[in-house]
Amino acid sequence: MWTNTEISLHLGQRLGQRRRELRLSLAQVAERCGVSLQQVHKYETGQNMISGSMLFQLALCLDVPASYFFEVLEEERAARQAC
Repeated sequence: MWTNTEISLHLGQRLGQRRRELRLSLAQVAERCGVSLQQVHKYETGQNMISGSMLFQLALCLDVPASYFFEVLEEERAARQAC
């Protein structure tokens, strides 16, 4: 089981990873998604939790399915269950 903090950190890492893959700045993601640069930074660092609606919006803005943010967590969960 993961804590809320661990999940927030993971989602933020995935957000940052996707942003870098697209070669976008924090400001560009903020503009695309209608939030402040500071908010995107707080999401990426896990300082703020990402709501379900914002996660969906981020997925749309970054052209990935919402499940993208959870893929690694799902893989880890499956690996734990296999043990």
